[in-house]
Amino acid sequence: MSLSPAITDRELLKAHPALAPLLAWNPDSVHSVKFDRDELTIYVDRSCIREACTLLRNDPNCPFTFLADVTCVDWHPSEPRFEVVYHLLSIANKERVRLKVKLEGASPVLESVTSVWPAANFFEREVFDLFGIRFTGHPYLRRIQMPEDWEGHPLRKDYPVEGYR
Repeated sequence: MSLSPAITDRELLKAHPALAPLLAWNPDSVHSVKFDRDELTIYVDRSCIREACTLLRNDPNCPFTFLADVTCVDWHPSEPRFEVVYHLLSIANKERVRLKVKLEGASPVLESVTSVWPAANFFEREVFDLFGIRFTGHPYLRRIQMPEDWEGHPLRKDYPVEGYR
């Protein structure tokens, strides 16, 4: 079975229920898109993530009311180093979308989406704890898995295998 090539042309995807409201609201907020294996990924500008999430949650045609996950990928030594990934689900329309935000390694700071989905609280704390991404506006940003006095962030690719000594 051969796979279809990924679609990265924004014009071909502009009618998708997750992309259309973002492009109508602020076309500059969408850096790029990719539709591959029946999954849509939208790269969103870091300054617009909370507004984009609010817009998708409140969209009357296809409300993405369920935040399934927030995670991170470290592309060290490349820059931008980090990608924060949001997995959203529209239960009513049976649609999924993945939002990604690229962050530089020198300033991995992003606005919290806990005001949009309270469930983001623990996801963002985990990303902070394991990758060191700071979420501004988070109500209680502190370590969730590692001890408070732990040095470093263990899922970063430059973290020593045996930890700091």
